[in-house]
Amino acid sequence: MSDANVRIPKEAKDRLAAIAAAEGLSLRAYLARLAETMLTPTERAERAEKARAALKEWNGYAPTPAEQDDLDSELDRRLARVTAR
Repeated sequence: MSDANVRIPKEAKDRLAAIAAAEGLSLRAYLARLAETMLTPTERAERAEKARAALKEWNGYAPTPAEQDDLDSELDRRLARVTAR
């Protein structure tokens, strides 16, 4: 395994190190685990498509693109309301 150097602000490094330490991990181990568990945009899109296909097969749910946009907007609105508290 080769190492890589990543330049980030000291505050970000310190925050990540604190999170890692709270989980009993080194910063290196925490970042490696994070990289293994995070999905790329392509992977997220693939999972979303699989979920849509499973819902359609299971119960016929197949929203149109416009309905999907409305649902996304509603979710964004609700998340904004919750995070504003």
